[in-house]
Amino acid sequence: MLKTRIITALVLIPLTLAALFGLPPRAWGAVTLAVVVVAAAEWAELAALEKRGWLFFVGATLFTGCVLLLDPAAGFTSEHGWPGPMVSWICGAATVFWLLVAPAWLVSGRRVTSRPVLAIVGWLVLIATWVAVVALQTRSPGVLLAMMAIVWIADTAAYFTGRRFGRRKLAPSISPGKTWEGVYGALAAVAIYALLLVPLAAAAGSTRPLDAVAAAMWVALALLLTGLSIIGDLFESQLKRQRGVKDSGGILPGHGGVLDRIDALTAAMPPAALIAHHLLG
Repeated sequence: MLKTRIITALVLIPLTLAALFGLPPRAWGAVTLAVVVVAAAEWAELAALEKRGWLFFVGATLFTGCVLLLDPAAGFTSEHGWPGPMVSWICGAATVFWLLVAPAWLVSGRRVTSRPVLAIVGWLVLIATWVAVVALQTRSPGVLLAMMAIVWIADTAAYFTGRRFGRRKLAPSISPGKTWEGVYGALAAVAIYALLLVPLAAAAGSTRPLDAVAAAMWVALALLLTGLSIIGDLFESQLKRQRGVKDSGGILPGHGGVLDRIDALTAAMPPAALIAHHLLG
């Protein structure tokens, strides 16, 4: 299993980086929309949608993406992406969900089995994630990579810290392997990473003075994204537990499904796009 995971990662990482830095925004949008459509198919399975509902959900996700990317009325351009207000509304709605609704959902421990509710949530989450990664790549592939790296560093640090020091379970009824010690390790690693990025803020487009207040604010925002990424991970784990499956799919050998790889990103990328839009200028 480990060998398969490594081989899959060695194939996916170069392809992702090549697309991220080599494709123009509209082509990047098309490629990432294809990934989101696969994730939508997996979400439809986790939500236990019947065939007609499955087709409608996946089709609606694809249709929405095509309209936003290709319809002139949506205002997408290769130079500037979508108009700022559109990104703010879409990513803002998803951010509200991840900040307020998802934590309450997880803490309550309630099983939400309503198919329409899960479909609406999934559509918002996936479309907002897609809009965020396209908007960030249009701004700067480097900025998008830096934002995604927050999630990857947090996940890696949580895994190794949890294995070495983990004692207290974070959410045993949802994901027994996660511990509070892993969370602390993730936060510490991301704080260090965020501090290392501060000198690069001007190159990313920030016009704010690089003082202690700005550094502290950036670290705080990076830690917020880390917390949201953990919520995103737990939320998908909850859906899988409700459905009685280990993975969201099997398209990625050794890794499961697309949702298994982007669950944390779905919660972190919409607010990351808001941060880039409102703080980097």
